[in-house]
Amino acid sequence: MYAVILVLAGAVAAAVAALPPSQHEFKNLKVLPQNISSKNLSRIMIDDFEDGLGVSCGFCHAEEKNSHRLDYPSDAKPEKQIARLMMQMTLNINKKYFKLKHPLIGDSILVISCLTCHKGQPHPGDSE
Repeated sequence: MYAVILVLAGAVAAAVAALPPSQHEFKNLKVLPQNISSKNLSRIMIDDFEDGLGVSCGFCHAEEKNSHRLDYPSDAKPEKQIARLMMQMTLNINKKYFKLKHPLIGDSILVISCLTCHKGQPHPGDSE
């Protein structure tokens, strides 16, 4: 009985190990890497945007029609394009002035990040 259970458990483990890692296909990523993991994407959205700007997801992401769910791929809100421009600006500043070879949003090596100017506010200078 135990031998059968062990053989079945081993077969299941081998089958799971043989599966390719799941690939998240996030749609409409234009600055962040297409192959970003959900863990890294969540970390960037929370650490850089929620904490850095003091906003929630709905600040940049529009709601689906007839629903309160967010439509993450949608470009309906101008704040999303502004966020992309700000990410590109941040990467360019880090590359040009701080000589970072391949800066990525969310990297701890970034000298300039969202928090540098926003300081937890949606718009730089709001707290002043």
